[in-house]
Amino acid sequence: MLSQAASRLGFDVVILDPEENSPAGRVSRGQIVAAYDDPTALTVLGRVCDVVTFEFENVPAASAEQLAGGGALVAPGPTALSTAQDRVLEKTFLNAVGATTVDFVAVDTLEDLTAALETLGTPALLKTRRDGYDGKGQVWIKTAKQAAKAFAEIGGRPAILEARADFTRELSIIAARGHDGAVAVYPLGQNHHANGVLATTLAPAQVDAATTARAREIAEAILEGLDYVGVIGVELFDLGGGDLLVNEIAPRVHNTGHWTQDGCLCDQFEQHIRAIAGWPLGPTEAHAQVEMTNLLGDDVDQWPALAAEPNARLHLYGKAEARPGRKMAHVNRVSRLA
Repeated sequence: MLSQAASRLGFDVVILDPEENSPAGRVSRGQIVAAYDDPTALTVLGRVCDVVTFEFENVPAASAEQLAGGGALVAPGPTALSTAQDRVLEKTFLNAVGATTVDFVAVDTLEDLTAALETLGTPALLKTRRDGYDGKGQVWIKTAKQAAKAFAEIGGRPAILEARADFTRELSIIAARGHDGAVAVYPLGQNHHANGVLATTLAPAQVDAATTARAREIAEAILEGLDYVGVIGVELFDLGGGDLLVNEIAPRVHNTGHWTQDGCLCDQFEQHIRAIAGWPLGPTEAHAQVEMTNLLGDDVDQWPALAAEPNARLHLYGKAEARPGRKMAHVNRVSRLA
């Protein structure tokens, strides 16, 4: 979807992906088939591209650093990527810029976990520090007696223990920052997760002025703190009364921003390309109400019925295998703004 947006703006796109005939490669000018940390492939990519970006945060930060060190313009920069890849570094950064999170403790051993549970109490959420996404690499601990089992479930890896957040709903904000420091912010979305995976986003969310203002303040602080260029997704816990906690950040276009494809004149994908290419940022106002629903695994087989819905816009990802829980597509159901 990023490549398609870039093509519409007149750019040629080259994809680096280890999968031959990848979904992104099939809609791009060319593809380099290699691992994300292949030094030769990275050198070639940096030489043929005026700007390099990434679309998920599990690309090695060292790869971004190699590209930047070789003179390539990488946006967002390596710092944003490395910060988002480590949950302890991420939460430490967020609190430092005034984007408050739940209380947390770094955990390296079972003894650390036992001590952390005494500090934070239960229930608490244990997550691997790195590589977890869509509910993977995390487990709830309801009593201290479950510590050993929980630590074994995440493979005894370096982790973070997070206190439970007493929130009323989950929100998210999609924002962008250009090379010149200009910032554009989309309306908030309200999210529903099932089994740790985003199920739906309703946007624009019904929020008061205080909540909107605080969310924008948080997004701007994060963007400035990382000297960020591009689109970012910020997941939030709404505590009510304009009080928000940051759950996590995503240094990329984000699943909770897919509604913008059919709800805004300039969607998050075009906005990201505009930002990294040095173009003026586009408008972010919503012209429609959108409910975005993820299609996981075999859900994608519903595509004929979904394509027949008059107010639905179906976005298929072109992935070859519909594995259980894998994001295969999404559908945006569009209605008039209230």
